[in-house]
Amino acid sequence: MKLTYLGHAAFRVEIPGATILIDPFLSGNPSFPSDMSVEKASEGVTHILLTHGHDDHTGDTIAIAKATGAQVTANFEVSMWVQSQGHENINPMGCGGTVDVGPFAVSLTQAHHTSSSLAGGWPPVYMGQPNGLIVRAKDQPTLYHMGDTDIFGDMALVNELYAPKVGIVPIGDRFTMGARTAALACRRFFDFDTVIPCHFGTFPILDQSADAFVREMGDQGSRVKVTAPGASLEV
Repeated sequence: MKLTYLGHAAFRVEIPGATILIDPFLSGNPSFPSDMSVEKASEGVTHILLTHGHDDHTGDTIAIAKATGAQVTANFEVSMWVQSQGHENINPMGCGGTVDVGPFAVSLTQAHHTSSSLAGGWPPVYMGQPNGLIVRAKDQPTLYHMGDTDIFGDMALVNELYAPKVGIVPIGDRFTMGARTAALACRRFFDFDTVIPCHFGTFPILDQSADAFVREMGDQGSRVKVTAPGASLEV
């Protein structure tokens, strides 16, 4: 599995048979690599997975989906919104559900956050329940993108059900967990081999570095892979 961080909560995931974009907020994203185009980041994409409907997560979904034909998997409301924007290749699901798309299976977990869109101005459009994403593929480590969330006790059940080995964890505070809470979630509920922090440093009101998170991870700090936007790692 090759993971490329595209800034904020956006990732490109390459596995045999599929290239996946998660929460592709690229254009308008201050942390999206300046030397990378949206076209390059989405080259060969077959699937787009969305955790929730906020504009800093749906981002370039519609343009990329139309350009590539990628299948968009998200909760029912976000999927219907994608369809309303003129893209028919959608794969709606709900929290707790799992769908097999061939090269991989995706499951939606709960997340403690909100989900709406301000793309059409005020009032916001309701976009269903926010989610985390579990991605499972044969001979690949199980990936858990937590989405935007606070810590919650049922993370223990997420671990029991799916045993993820790669965790993408929001740490920026204010709108998600901060360093201390995110580290507690990772240490108490999971046995990750690799932890990739995200949702920090994008905007001035978020925590600007992952340093505090690494410190809070203590003796598990070596599992944290602080990844610069545009950089890739193999897991």
